[in-house]
Amino acid sequence: MSRIVVIAGLAESLIRFRGDLLDAMRANGHEVAAIAPEDDESVRMRLAEKGIAYHVVPMARAGLNPLADLSYMLRLNRCLRKIRADVVLAYTIKPVVYGLPAARLAGVKRRYALITGLGYAFTDVETSFGRRLINRVASGLYRFGLRFANGLFFQNPDDRQLFKDQGLFNANLPTWIINGSGVDTESYTVTPLPPQPNFLFVGRLLRDKGVFEFVEAARALKSTHPQATFHLVGAADSNPSGINAEVVSGWEQEGFAHFHGAVSDVKPYIAACSIFVLPSYREGTPRSVLEAMSSGRAIITTDAPGCRETVQDGVNGLLVKPGDSLDLAKAMARLADSSELREQMGRTSRELAEQKYDVHRVNAAMIDAMELRG
Repeated sequence: MSRIVVIAGLAESLIRFRGDLLDAMRANGHEVAAIAPEDDESVRMRLAEKGIAYHVVPMARAGLNPLADLSYMLRLNRCLRKIRADVVLAYTIKPVVYGLPAARLAGVKRRYALITGLGYAFTDVETSFGRRLINRVASGLYRFGLRFANGLFFQNPDDRQLFKDQGLFNANLPTWIINGSGVDTESYTVTPLPPQPNFLFVGRLLRDKGVFEFVEAARALKSTHPQATFHLVGAADSNPSGINAEVVSGWEQEGFAHFHGAVSDVKPYIAACSIFVLPSYREGTPRSVLEAMSSGRAIITTDAPGCRETVQDGVNGLLVKPGDSLDLAKAMARLADSSELREQMGRTSRELAEQKYDVHRVNAAMIDAMELRG
């Protein structure tokens, strides 16, 4: 038996994205604890039901304050010493960058990082000096933190190649590509397709998620396909790529799309849609797409890192050019015009979800790579 600690940058992600992995670790006979920045009572209780201890180590999610980040690393170190961890798995940038050296200082023998997506710092870095600067800082931080890793997981081959090209990890470090966070295919079951073309976007309201392209395509299609509906589910975000609330309010007043904000359960929205759309510029592997695939929906997403892996173009969905609302509108019109194509692609999406993205398959690959099989 090993004492395993999973370090997260957001408490809720321990349930939504890593809950099944934590269960798999426990099922293999290990003692498991989790660390996140928020004192979230709901997360604490849900983890306790799984037999997992929850520890709060405050962290500033945004910004680069060296003193605050050093303090975070030292607090992580003290927490890991107290737990007497044998294995650490960290994900998202600050838990990776500061959690791995903290684990090394605490004497943790096996330290793993999971790169779940590269986000703002690695997206469209040629568009502005600000993004290039942030990219250099983030790359330097990853280069520092990954020096203390014993193994490194990526969710798509593009991210691994980028890290390799930039020399962010030692060439001898073991790396693995896993199929995202996986999806619970027993929970996200196939639901009947609505007869009309209903389009759904799920994600944070960020420019880099392709929200502007979705809105522009919806505006164009509404005049040619009046029977189609367009829905957006997701919260506003403080990210530099975040979309101003006044802009969203203006779109709502136009009346061609429906904004639902953040929701606790996306299943009813997926069930009400017939086509799922994510025009993101870059992802790890988008969980929202996997949930839609498992529910038997045709997918439209971009030919971009992390997104392109989920769609076999013309088979379970369509790939479009990132940042191109005209190409997106063309793809949306193609699926809007054919219920038969929507049904055919939806069936294939479900098959791919079962064969490639089932959460139990993904977690088994990680358990084996970390040599945690009981």
